[in-house]
Parts: sequence; C-alpha cells; structure tokens
Amino acid sequence: MAAPTVSSSSTPPKPPNAAMLQPAPYLPDMAAPNSNSSVSSASSSSTASVAGRSSTFSVDSAVATPTSSPPRPHRAGDLAWEAIRAAAAPLGPRDFTLVRRVGAGDIGTVYLCRLEAEGNQSCAYAMKVVDRRALAKKGKLGRAAAEKRVLRRLDHPFLPTMFADFDAGTDYSCIVMEFCPGGDLHSLRHRMPGRRFPLASARFYAAEVLLALEYLHMMGIVYRDLKPENVLIRGDGHIMLTDFDLSLESTASPSLEEERNVAGDDDGDDSRASIPTCFPEVHLLRLMKWRRRAAPRPRPRPRFVAEPVDARSSSFVGTHEYVAPEVASGGGHGASVDWWAYGVFLYELLYGRTPFVGATNEATLRNIVRAPLECPPLPAATASHGDAAAARDLIARLLDKDPKARLGSRRGAADVKAHPFFRGLNFALLRSSAPPVVPPRAALHQQCGKASPDVHNLFDQF
Repeated sequence: MAAPTVSSSSTPPKPPNAAMLQPAPYLPDMAAPNSNSSVSSASSSSTASVAGRSSTFSVDSAVATPTSSPPRPHRAGDLAWEAIRAAAAPLGPRDFTLVRRVGAGDIGTVYLCRLEAEGNQSCAYAMKVVDRRALAKKGKLGRAAAEKRVLRRLDHPFLPTMFADFDAGTDYSCIVMEFCPGGDLHSLRHRMPGRRFPLASARFYAAEVLLALEYLHMMGIVYRDLKPENVLIRGDGHIMLTDFDLSLESTASPSLEEERNVAGDDDGDDSRASIPTCFPEVHLLRLMKWRRRAAPRPRPRPRFVAEPVDARSSSFVGTHEYVAPEVASGGGHGASVDWWAYGVFLYELLYGRTPFVGATNEATLRNIVRAPLECPPLPAATASHGDAAAARDLIARLLDKDPKARLGSRRGAADVKAHPFFRGLNFALLRSSAPPVVPPRAALHQQCGKASPDVHNLFDQF
C-alpha cells in the first residue's frame, strides 16, 4: 500500500489545578485509501555487453497504457525547440542529416544529426533509429513501443525531451531528442583520478539522478535500468537519464504526507507522582508545562510522496551488476528495485566498481543474493570523515537485501532525500547549481562536422 497521508489533531488541554492535570486527547492516524495497479507479461531477449559491463537482459514485454497527452516542454524557449517549430511540419527523415553514430543499445542505434530547416543555425539533435524488422525477429517490438510511450510523457530537467518522432518507411522508427555532448557518467568516471568521483561530485550527480527517479515514480514508471552508462552529460554539465525500454509502467498516487510530531513530554505523570504536591514549585512547574503544550507549535513541513508501491512484475530485467536480490533470485519485484540500483550506482561513483561483481554473470548474481555488503573507508582526500560515514550508511540502507526494509521502499525519494548524506543540499535549486564538470563548448562544434560515410546513405531512399 502506498504511504498514506497522515493527519493528526488534538484539542488544547485545560489549565492545570492543584488536584490533577488533564492531558490532551490523542487521535489516531487516519489513512486515506488509494488504489494502484500494474500488469506484466513476458517474452525472451538478451544483449551483448557494452563498455565492459555485464550484459543487459530482459524477459519482459511492455505493458499497454492509455495514450498520453503531448509533452509540455519545460525548456520551451530553447533554440532546439525554435528550430523544430520553424521547420515545415510534419517532420520526416528528409529534414535531418545524420552526422555520425554515437551509440547503440539493445533496441536501437543513436545518431548525432542536424535539422535541415530554413534559418536553422546548425542545431544538433540525437536521433534514435529503431529497425522494426530486427526487433520483430527478437520479439522486442513491445519494448520499443513502451519507450516511446514513456518519452511522450516526460517533462523534467533531468530527463529527455522528445522533440519529434516519425517513421522512415515501414521498417524504421525514429525519435529525435536532445544531444548530450558530454558523453555518459561511466566514461567520465574513467577519466577521474583513481576512476572514482570525489564525494562532492558523487553527491551532485546522485542528487540529480534522485530527482529524475522521483519524477518517474510519480508518473508510475519503474525505471529498472539505472547505471552510469545511462546517465548522460548535457552541454551545461547537468545530467539526463536515458533508455526507457526496460521500464515498468504502473500507477502512483502522489500525496503530501505530514510527519507526526512524536516528541513526548520530558516529565510525564510518573515524574509528577514522585514529587510531593505540597510544594508550590510543583504547581509552577505544571503550569509552565501546560503553557508549553498549549502554545502553537510550528507545523511540520509536508513531504511529497510519490512511490508506485503496488507496481509488481515477475520479469527478469536489468544489468547483472545492478539487479536487486529479488530479481536475481527469480522472484517478483516492485519499485524498490530502483532504490537498490541507486545504491549500486552511488557505490560505483565513490569506489570505482560495483559492490557484488563476480568473475561471471552467474557469480555476480550469487553474490547479490548471498554475499554481505562491504563498504571500505573512502580515501581521506576525497571526503571528510562525517561525509564518508553518511555515504556508507546511505549505501548500506539502500542495499538492504530485504526489499521491504530497503530505504525508499515506503516513501520513495522523500526518505532518500532526508538522509544525512544530502544534508545542506537544496534540491529545488539543484538545476541552477554549478556542475562538477562542464563539457567545453568547442566539443559540440567539433562533433557536428561533416557526415560520416557510414551513415550518409541511411535515409537516402526516403
């Protein structure tokens, strides 16, 4: 059940007298009912390893959901949108020039491209091209359709904006998104000293990924493929989470939850009974205590809770080093798999490796299920003692093998953001904060040169 909205109320106590004190009545929490649902079906698939990472695998097909409204871009004033709007509608393959291939995933190939439109100042985009014939042979057409459904719903600073989607003939499906010239977080980590991030940098990237996960869960989407390779670096240095073909579509009931004030009285009835009531000081003490209780207290700040706790699947999906124990053991799983992967993600940023990696994929899965977590001390040069201890505690609570006890399993990102590791970080202003690394401006211009011969003729037939 999703975390309920907690409400409590009490009536002010009456003034005390020499005979007795009448405490304020207690009203129990009232839970507001809500309903969530999820559906899942299965089909087999697998992929080869990428950049030394164990393979991504899937035994899951997409879940049908009602058609969503068109995206409402939070960055509507960007030059990228101006170029799209200035182009003749509807857009198609002849409007774009593919420059070069920048990556390949399980269901498609990503190209850097330019929009050929009048007045366009060579604006660059990323285009994901899906070969329907190849996916049909692998039984993965449902995953490509699921990714497109998810992308159409997204509107968040740290998630992709889909500028356009169209078909190229009957065989190709194309999605146009923002191009990220900074590469991915996996490649950036390998350029760091010791192939690990300083704690301050890891906190920054982890915080932005946390906000992206919070938004996805608010939309009822369980991501299920978090890893540094899927965290891209935009031109301004901020991140963009990508690749949604393994996502589980469910429902969520966002709510504002008030934290109960559980602070009790320092001197209760037992302490009163131990003091003779013949002393006037006792009456004065009780009067002061009543005034403290009757005085209005600051209302606790409500927390935004948006966790699809009823999302369930029996599918075997993910990247081996990042799958949760409940997935590795072949059981059902829910949204808490994202918080396990988030713990592995933070561990890799800080230690330069994943915590349960083995010699083979099978050994990795066995370690995930059985091996205890080891969090060695972080180098003193990268973090203070207090920050390092908070980071290790957060990782340990995220990597709890019991999904019900795992941090984030009940209140999602609200609980994770409240951890001392993020103390002092203003999540609301994160988008305006200076990133640890900003790609040089010349990088984008260098990458947008002449088209490579291997992609020049891909769309010529259209």
